[in-house]
Amino acid sequence: MHQAALLGTMIRDAPHYGWELAQPTPHSWRKMAEAVQNHVKSLNWGHRVQLQDRKVKYFNIKASFVNKHTVRGVTKDGKETLLSAEHIVIATGGRPRYPMHVEGALEYGITSDDIFWLKESPGKTHLSGCFVQAEAQEQGLVVGASYVALECAGFLTGLGLDTTIMMRSIPLRGFDQMSSLVTEHMAAHGTRFLRGCIPLRVGRLPDGQLQVTWEDLTASKENTGTFDTVLWAVGRAPETGSLALEKAGVSTDPHSQKVLVDAQEATSVPHIFAIGDVAEGRPELTPTAVMAGKLLAQRLCHQSSDLMDYDNVPTTVFTPLEYGCVGLSEEAAVARHGQEHVEVYHAYYKPLEFTVAERDASQCYIKMVCLREPPQLVLGLHFLGPNAGEVTQGFALGIKCGTSYQQVMRTVGIHPTCAEEVAKLRISKRSGLDPTVTGC
Repeated sequence: MHQAALLGTMIRDAPHYGWELAQPTPHSWRKMAEAVQNHVKSLNWGHRVQLQDRKVKYFNIKASFVNKHTVRGVTKDGKETLLSAEHIVIATGGRPRYPMHVEGALEYGITSDDIFWLKESPGKTHLSGCFVQAEAQEQGLVVGASYVALECAGFLTGLGLDTTIMMRSIPLRGFDQMSSLVTEHMAAHGTRFLRGCIPLRVGRLPDGQLQVTWEDLTASKENTGTFDTVLWAVGRAPETGSLALEKAGVSTDPHSQKVLVDAQEATSVPHIFAIGDVAEGRPELTPTAVMAGKLLAQRLCHQSSDLMDYDNVPTTVFTPLEYGCVGLSEEAAVARHGQEHVEVYHAYYKPLEFTVAERDASQCYIKMVCLREPPQLVLGLHFLGPNAGEVTQGFALGIKCGTSYQQVMRTVGIHPTCAEEVAKLRISKRSGLDPTVTGC
């Protein structure tokens, strides 16, 4: 869906490059959703086939613990199965959380899990048995400031829907706070923001629209607005509540309800393990869980003793202007090493593909966080711009291998790419000089 939104931007850019396209170009949510759903179904089928090929028994059942070595599974029709094993791995992940303190949240809201399965655009209002386009109203409200909230709001805006984000505090908490440029870019391209606000209740109006009441914390007053869809992106909860972990003696964090694990991914019961989003203190990232699972399997089969390394895990936020990062944020580096021991190199740059189309590049920004003492070990890299995931993945290897600023500066850039701007970072924050790139 992010790619669908990017294609919309490219269609608008195309006339600048000589393509004579009819404008505006309509978008079919139904066709896109069908393609996305078919892709997901094919992935699921592929996993089933691979399990069968490797002679792995697959049970489509809802499981819970009976004791330390046994789980009970229940099928959809209520049939029970008991399974016993020497080792058990919990990898149940998490699900989007509903704000249960908000009246009407569950009845009238959806989550990021739901939006990918909507057959009709969330910017359509049901009225008198037919779908009509709402006029002069914000069509979609996304509540939250996480990467899930910003990604969903970003592609909804990109697909031509009027979208509003309601956030209580700062966006992308836990990321480097250059991430404020992400929301600046979104605001400049049509996404509305309600900052310092919290939802109070949601109700349905006679015409089918949803009326949302929220508190403006800065003005200490209540406001209301009408929307076609309310999407909750206020965090995720681990799938531990129905597992009967207490019967196996598996301990969880009392606050997060995630499973407590050690460096071996072992729980409080040595032969029971937990990986992925369900484990406390682990990044909520699919590739991280996959890698942890592979290494755990190798250890259990006595093929290796390698442990998962959770330092310098790269990731990307797929907002309209993508944000990729690996390593420490500037704030974390300063907290760990002290301001006087950290050097930050940065640049505002203009991607070549923005030039002919005359697109605004105000928020395209790169930051490299280093130790100040030579050879200046790179502690973190933060990249805001096109194809951020592809750029970050390459530099993540160097940072994982302990690269230094000097080595990055000796790396020949590939012209004319955005990635080469990383190898041209010469201006330090400490210098106070203008970091805007003015030429090659």
